[in-house]
Amino acid sequence: MAFGVQEITLAIIIGTLAAIVYSLRILVLMERRIARIEMHIERVVDKVVREEIKIERAVKRRH
Repeated sequence: MAFGVQEITLAIIIGTLAAIVYSLRILVLMERRIARIEMHIERVVDKVVREEIKIERAVKRRH
């Protein structure tokens, strides 16, 4: 069964579209993962800031 130029072109276009959709899916998954990492970093930073405030208050009380 020989394919014509139209069938080959259509197959190339469909393959390209499938690759684009797959790439977008991967990008969305990576973006979600990065957002989750950023949330964890913000939590750690908040904890560090709270600790620093406690330490600063303790130092001020001693002086």
